[in-house]
Amino acid sequence: MAIDKVAVNRKARHDYFILDTFECGIVLTGTEIKSVRAGKVNLKDSFALIRNGEMWLIGVHISPYEKGSYYNHEPERDRKLLVHKAEIIRLNSKIREKGLTLVPLSIYIKNGQHAKIELALVKGKAEHDKRDTIAERDAKRSMARALRREDRE
Repeated sequence: MAIDKVAVNRKARHDYFILDTFECGIVLTGTEIKSVRAGKVNLKDSFALIRNGEMWLIGVHISPYEKGSYYNHEPERDRKLLVHKAEIIRLNSKIREKGLTLVPLSIYIKNGQHAKIELALVKGKAEHDKRDTIAERDAKRSMARALRREDRE
């Protein structure tokens, strides 16, 4: 199973606590899939929502295909996500009762054919939580650095 990561939303891991992740497909037009394969995707400030029993991806910027004609797509249009109905119902209940959000973590091409998106059910971090995360990461980095230094001696 070959997976080629196209775009990663690094800001999501910084701004949110990730509670659950899952994979779903995206409905794309011909020029959109060509731009995705070229890596012309930006996931910053994007999210997913449930509208009329269907899941939609909002705010993802897929640049127009360079060699496209007048059939080219609109860069920030809403895109339908392919998710089982039971999964939509489960997620909708969690979003409504707990105030959680669906945020894309990454877009990738699976088996060289299908564009997939990794969505996460997230809860927002407060400013002090973000600082704690940064301090933890710095501490891990300095410990790893110290261990590497010891191994050399």
